[in-house]
Amino acid sequence: MSVYQATASAPVNIACIKYWGKRDTKLILPTNSSLSVTLDQDHLRATTTSRADPAFEKDRLWLNGDEEEIKEGGRLATCIKEVKALRKQLEEKDASLPKISGYSVHISSRNNFPTAAGLASSAAGFAALVASLAALYQLPTDASHLSLIARQGSGSACRSLFGGYVAWEMGEKADGTDSYAVQIAPREHWPDIHALICVVNDAKKGTSSTSGMQRTVETSELLQHRIKHVVPKRMRAISDAILARDFDAFARLTMQDSNQFHAVALDTDPPIFYMNDVSRAIIALIVEYNRVSVANGGKLKAAYTYDAGPNAVIYAPKENLKEIVELIVKYFPQAEPFKDPFGLFEGKGVQGGVIEGFNAAVAQPFGVGAVKGLIHTRVGDGPRTLGAEEALLGSDGFPKKI
Repeated sequence: MSVYQATASAPVNIACIKYWGKRDTKLILPTNSSLSVTLDQDHLRATTTSRADPAFEKDRLWLNGDEEEIKEGGRLATCIKEVKALRKQLEEKDASLPKISGYSVHISSRNNFPTAAGLASSAAGFAALVASLAALYQLPTDASHLSLIARQGSGSACRSLFGGYVAWEMGEKADGTDSYAVQIAPREHWPDIHALICVVNDAKKGTSSTSGMQRTVETSELLQHRIKHVVPKRMRAISDAILARDFDAFARLTMQDSNQFHAVALDTDPPIFYMNDVSRAIIALIVEYNRVSVANGGKLKAAYTYDAGPNAVIYAPKENLKEIVELIVKYFPQAEPFKDPFGLFEGKGVQGGVIEGFNAAVAQPFGVGAVKGLIHTRVGDGPRTLGAEEALLGSDGFPKKI
């Protein structure tokens, strides 16, 4: 008997121009366009195996080994239903195709990073879900079309269906058919961009993104100014910066938009605080690091950005990463040795330090554990279809014990 199964992985993306606010909460239509960098799946990814079988009694999903309820009309159910509908259309057009769209599916998904810890886990997760179902059903659909479905699981998931530099066009139509992701440039266009993620806290967030952004839409006047007057200009400017490989402009816009996103959170009633003292100290360090470069006749060398949580993501050209890691480690000593995937320190370990001319008084050193870990990654590719050896479901159609 045929086994209908496929496995795919999908990347994390970190926005430079932030998505915050929905104009339709069911379809997940945003109040503004956004733009992100897709990160390398060799370091951060969600992996999902989907299997269709007539013996399965209902659709079931396991995340990191634990079963998640698929609520009728909920986000998971919507994504599964939409992809099944695309398969059904294929079957109706081609009688030779096996009629598997009517089978129930078992889905097993794993992240190699903490879920709901401010690392865009839901984006990678829903992108991997849609990518694995599309592979299972052998859909000839392009990534922008699939992004319409992933968006209904988690808004920013639509951007994880592409590699490189990706825009989510907000669209205008009430049915959401023009609210999808497009690639501004592939990773090969500007492969030099690296990212250092400072994991400040891997606990679950106090205010979820879903509830937080709707409170902002309802109460923040600053958000209305942002979506009407600020974001459209920034989307054009940062797209131009990416196409020109202009890091100075890219960095300035990225930091400005992160600051404004957190200002909008603060302007919410009651206010939302996603950053903490550690987050703000990292900002001070990057600002001073850039100040020294500009004072010496250079340009910006790094850009910080923060999503709805305290974790910092620092974007920089690869040549600056060694200095940035040394800077962070000086102020935030690490309990574990730095995992050095790109061999910056040639196996010698990291000695904390600052560059010449740096004003060390801009922040006070913190104790071990204030930054729990450092992840060095880079711009990456889009979803990957994986071989059977990487499947997360066993021969019985249930999650393998890992």
